[in-house]
Amino acid sequence: MALNLAIRRAASRVVPLAVRTSAGSQSSVHRQSAALLSTYANNCSRNLLPRTIPSFLHRYSTKPASNKKPSSDEKLLRVIEDEIQCAVESQEADQGEEVPQGFPFEIEDTPGQSTITLKREYQGETINVEVHMPDLVTGDENENDNDNDNDEEGEEKANQSSIPLIVKISKKSGPSLEFGCSAYPDEIAIESLSVKNPENTEDDIAYEGPDFQDLDENLQKAFHKYLEVRGIKPSTTNFLHGYMVDKDSREYVTWLKNLQKFVQA
Repeated sequence: MALNLAIRRAASRVVPLAVRTSAGSQSSVHRQSAALLSTYANNCSRNLLPRTIPSFLHRYSTKPASNKKPSSDEKLLRVIEDEIQCAVESQEADQGEEVPQGFPFEIEDTPGQSTITLKREYQGETINVEVHMPDLVTGDENENDNDNDNDEEGEEKANQSSIPLIVKISKKSGPSLEFGCSAYPDEIAIESLSVKNPENTEDDIAYEGPDFQDLDENLQKAFHKYLEVRGIKPSTTNFLHGYMVDKDSREYVTWLKNLQKFVQA
């Protein structure tokens, strides 16, 4: 259609010239007109085709980009799926820890967090315990470590799994006590004790007191008893050990599934 239109436009320019020419030279004009039309048509063909045909071919021959994932991603997904299956089977085999009857604390367990919080009220005091993931010991860490032969108690604790605890005891007003503890099987070790004053600002550097192990032995025993009557005792922490191991398994499965979603996206 574009070629025909170009020819018609060329003819409209040639016809007035032919009219003004004498009759004797009409055949010559016709020959010139025919030559001019032929040349113009050839030029139009050469100019039009390169602009139309390649664009047509480009629109219909271009293939969409492939969205297929790299083989390394597919391999990673298979490994993650296998790990999820193993973790779920292990979790199903372990029925988890049931809260024992008479457990003195309310448990606040937020999925996705690495800690849980225990809360209770005791004779006008508010007790909050932050329980961290257990430090598990497989028995391989200290096979070649004989540097503590003179400290049998320290070596025994080093070979035991433990749970880090932060115990905060506060009243309606005034300062609060904060204990840093490690709960071993059938034993709770107090590692630090500090008095927290709510009136102190972040710029204040409060005196933290001496190392707990440097306190008088009778004072140390009295503080152990102080925590025990408030529920921080081996029967509580032994349950917490199994509970936190189970939580670690649950959080691991969730973590793997989040990895799987990211790689699949």
